[in-house]
Amino acid sequence: MLKVTWKKIILSIGFFLLVSLFFQFNHPFTHAEDPTPTPSKSQQTIDLENKIKGLEDKINELRGQEKTLSSQIAVMNSQIELTQARIDSTKEQILELTANIDTTNKKISNLQKSLTDLTAVLIKRVIATYEIGSAPSFQVLLSSTSVTNLFTRLNYLKIAQAHDKQLIYSTQQAKMDYSNQKDIFEDKKEEVESLKEQLEDYNAELDRQKADKQRLLDETEGSEANYQQLLAQARAEYEQIQGIVSGKGTEEEVGSVSQGNRIATVIYGPSCNSTGTHLHFTVSRNGNAENPFNYLKPVDSTNNSNGDSFNPTGSWDWPIDPPIELNQGYGDTWYVRTYGFYPFHNGIDISGSSTVKAVKSGTLFQGSYTGNGGCRLNYVRVHHQDDGLDSFYLHVVY
Repeated sequence: MLKVTWKKIILSIGFFLLVSLFFQFNHPFTHAEDPTPTPSKSQQTIDLENKIKGLEDKINELRGQEKTLSSQIAVMNSQIELTQARIDSTKEQILELTANIDTTNKKISNLQKSLTDLTAVLIKRVIATYEIGSAPSFQVLLSSTSVTNLFTRLNYLKIAQAHDKQLIYSTQQAKMDYSNQKDIFEDKKEEVESLKEQLEDYNAELDRQKADKQRLLDETEGSEANYQQLLAQARAEYEQIQGIVSGKGTEEEVGSVSQGNRIATVIYGPSCNSTGTHLHFTVSRNGNAENPFNYLKPVDSTNNSNGDSFNPTGSWDWPIDPPIELNQGYGDTWYVRTYGFYPFHNGIDISGSSTVKAVKSGTLFQGSYTGNGGCRLNYVRVHHQDDGLDSFYLHVVY
């Protein structure tokens, strides 16, 4: 049996304090690993981005020039080239992301294996430490034969403890890296899907732009004189419509009408600044045009507008009986993009039945406006008292 004297106890306490200080000031220093670097853009991607910026500037410059057939064709060619560049850029981004996804997937597999291995080793170390006991420093002190032997054993113990701490840290770091890479992987997959949808839109836009260019060449027969005639006619109609909506027309009050009452008939064939049968329908508040689709309800229709959106979301009946044929939408339409005759379409052009009906109850006015086009454009207006809106119906007889 080991005899313990007060001297040995005092020495043991002193050695124990020395051991504690030894481990306190000799702990391993840990540092966080560098984050996963953001992949740099390829030179091809950079070149495509520069090309896109240059084409956008060129189109803005061309649009500021005098309106001629050649300048409009130049704009359309640049738009086609711009869309093609956007398609090429999107494809390149998809290729780069796909490569990054493959790299990330490999990282995830490696990290998963490392995490599994580190976890297994860590569990073994925890079990071994538990079996040895919770006070290894004191046991080393009592079993040491000399001071030199003590410090040799303490050094080995320090190395073992540092290894355990590093093992715990590495396991935690591997777990965080694995989680981060999984998040990156999912984000890149979503980005690729988004780019694929964008690519489909660009391809559809490219087809529309090529069709628009061909339409312009067909309608003008490549003639500058024909283009200028179409330009003058479209500008005159635009000025007339703007004048009518802003209250410059000559009007006569007819009286109250109910929703669905007949108020006019669409003119058949060409009319004032119109090349064919259609109803131009506009909604206005205080002289400012608003999107008719916000007020008209969903309806059976055919979209003949070469790509304009048809998205009615309101509750009003339509001014003509369905099915509705949309010839031109609202805002930045195919006609605006194709010909560049005016900047904005403030209503919708539709055709179908010839009878024009009030979309909502109100007060009916019959009017006309000449403007700068030389011809008189007939229209009717219904003022809707309950919401302060006006609905306009153009290219009609009453």
